Amino acid sequence: MNLLCGVAGIVSAMNGYWQAAFWFMISGAIFDFFDGFVARLLGVSGSLGKELDSLSDVVTFGVLPAIMLYKVLLSSDLSYPYFEIANVRVTPLIAFMIAAFSSLRLAKFNIDERQSSSFIGLPTPANALFIGALSFASHDLCHCSTIHKVIASPYFLIPLTLILSYLLVAEIPLFAMKFKNYKWQGNQIRYIFILLSVTLLLIFYQWFYMAILIIIPMYILMSIINNRLQKTTS
Repeated sequence: MNLLCGVAGIVSAMNGYWQAAFWFMISGAIFDFFDGFVARLLGVSGSLGKELDSLSDVVTFGVLPAIMLYKVLLSSDLSYPYFEIANVRVTPLIAFMIAAFSSLRLAKFNIDERQSSSFIGLPTPANALFIGALSFASHDLCHCSTIHKVIASPYFLIPLTLILSYLLVAEIPLFAMKFKNYKWQGNQIRYIFILLSVTLLLIFYQWFYMAILIIIPMYILMSIINNRLQKTTS
């Protein structure tokens, strides 16, 4: 289902149905979150599911956000050096670095034994949702608004692509939403993050994509602060 949502999202994005593409991405993330739980519940978990999970994630959280970002760059103004080869604008193709680095991130995750209870590098679903929300905002906000002029500008999007590509494979520990138990002790960072995320979603309920644009950077920042606090206490 995750893979099917990713493919449907790609078709939607390529045909200009950016809102449908984003909702297919959200649906894929929901299926991705519960797939392990369902597999264990049905007693069918195994190495095959692990490989299929990664392949599906490459499509839904690698190729789909790359295409969405590419379409935003393609529709941006032409006041930047975009170059052309055989009538193809080259500069927007930088968006596909997201697909490449997402694939690398997922491959590293499969062989890195350090990531059993936490992440090292930005998880691909979080990265994809951030790009999806950015695409949603660039289409939904009034083109006359200052926010739109910033987030739809290639001078913002191209450096952002480079930063996100780096964060996908960076050696930065990020907490995972995996609860060994539901006690406050040991799960403080998770409960605080959930509380802040729900609060932001309620505040921006009419523009929920704005909440996502805040939640993902907040997740990275909270992880970095948490890492520093753990080093200090230890």
